[in-house]
Amino acid sequence: MIKLIASDMDGTLLNNKMEISDNNAAAIRAAQAAGIDFIIATGRGISKAKPLVTSHGLETEFITINGALVIDRHDQPVVKVPIPNTRAKAIIDLLNAEDFYFELVTDQGPYSESRVRRIQNVADLLVVLNPDQPYKIAVALAAARLELMNINYIDNFYDLLTDEDINIYKIIAFDKRGQQAFANTKAKLAELGQLAVTSSSDNNIEINDVRAQKGIALAQYAKIRNIPMSQVMAIGDNLNDASMIKAAGVGVAMANAVPEITELADRTTDFNTKDGVAKAIQWALDQKN
Repeated sequence: MIKLIASDMDGTLLNNKMEISDNNAAAIRAAQAAGIDFIIATGRGISKAKPLVTSHGLETEFITINGALVIDRHDQPVVKVPIPNTRAKAIIDLLNAEDFYFELVTDQGPYSESRVRRIQNVADLLVVLNPDQPYKIAVALAAARLELMNINYIDNFYDLLTDEDINIYKIIAFDKRGQQAFANTKAKLAELGQLAVTSSSDNNIEINDVRAQKGIALAQYAKIRNIPMSQVMAIGDNLNDASMIKAAGVGVAMANAVPEITELADRTTDFNTKDGVAKAIQWALDQKN
């Protein structure tokens, strides 16, 4: 019997409009009403994740930034795993040398050095999600979306390394060419050591401290709730979900999941555009009855 469900957001709980569907929201509400704990497990920071949940009147806990920061329902951090500044500097040096557009995710929100490159990056993602959409329209939509996102712009990332009040939890690099563009970078990051390098879509790599992984955070949360991992279900679609898919008693892959996740999972549900999370939750509810 499932007592805790963890769900990824992008490509999983969110549809191609980057929204939680009414059916998925209703299923979460039904699970909570049945006494099943529900937690979001995302690569996003809390400022980009929580509004999508609260827009449906839902309350959940959050595993954010791939497990680097776990937030309870009262917006209090219960787990913090930042990247040490010396290692963060080495990562910034490497990504700058290879001219990637990248962002830093901190406890003060995400930071970018370029509004123009950020708009281009979001537009590229929107085109991937909606292939029939003209690029010019995607750029206009991306610019409009940025007004709604909590993002900080800074002239130089290195300035953050000298601010004792800011912790860097994740560094995310983007390239529309896909994962092949990161092959050399991944090898160099591996040489740095003590890092977890994953991705939430084909066009990015997400870099965390090795201790900041969804699976580790989910296990810690389950322990706090006195729920054995055999009674935990985790739902995801991409490489940053691998650790929690493996850790959970029931790992569920979306129909749109990358092959590596499908191979790891115990079950497969429908596409993120067809309420796959709601269908996975219904399966869990059926086991309870």
